[in-house]
Amino acid sequence: MKKHIPNLITCLNVTSGALAIYMAFNGNLLIAAWLVILAMVFDFFDGFAARLLHVKSDMGKELDSLADMVSFGVMPAVMAYFLIRETFCSSEPGETYYWVERVLSVVPLLVPAFSAYRLAKFNLDTRQTHSFIGLPTPSNALFWVMLVFCLYYQPEFFKTTWGNPWLLAGCSFVLALLLISEVPMFSLKLTNFSWKENSLLYCFVSTIMIGFAVWGVKALTWMIPVYVLISCHGYRKNYNWMIFWGIVLLLLWAMRQEALFIIIPAYLIVIIVRLTSRSNQ
Repeated sequence: MKKHIPNLITCLNVTSGALAIYMAFNGNLLIAAWLVILAMVFDFFDGFAARLLHVKSDMGKELDSLADMVSFGVMPAVMAYFLIRETFCSSEPGETYYWVERVLSVVPLLVPAFSAYRLAKFNLDTRQTHSFIGLPTPSNALFWVMLVFCLYYQPEFFKTTWGNPWLLAGCSFVLALLLISEVPMFSLKLTNFSWKENSLLYCFVSTIMIGFAVWGVKALTWMIPVYVLISCHGYRKNYNWMIFWGIVLLLLWAMRQEALFIIIPAYLIVIIVRLTSRSNQ
């Protein structure tokens, strides 16, 4: 009986994701975003339960990927689609407006396609045991969830900072590419409490918590950009610096001074980790 407990939790994950899609298309985007958060909770606890009960199996691994495809592959595209449509609501409809809206609204379709590729690759890639190669699908989903929260809880900030359909479509495109990229990403899962092995994670979480305490929900929209920027900074040392500086320039162009709230925390984290790593040597 106990071998089915992790699979049952995984099924709750996919059920939450499917219900989130249903709620989004029925005009309840905020409830849909909370259901994605619930899916993430189930996604964490199915692996935790499998390790605790010593019932890991290939069946559970495949089922987990299928569940993630619904909750963190299809649902982020749905959220991105509705957010892009939301940014057009204040515009005057017209022929140009109609075609621009249609073109930008289909960009998020890249997300489920690339998520499927990433999840299949993850199941076969033996390098991704303690860290990730490419952006994890839950991280991509979390980015769009935080934008939905920002839309409902900080509408003015969303309008001035993220309320650009070209920016949102660009985020969909860039994040979709990062899903299948070879950029190493540090893990957001805590396996032990060692500072040496989790220094980036500790600094990252501390920065987000401080930002949330000072600026509220709006700070959470910077969570995944900071995460990506830190990971790309490490990748830059392998002479792939164009990815890092490309993201920095894109942020500065799209968000202007608001981008500094993403870039500065990312650099502070890197500096702190480098200083502490040197002192430990």
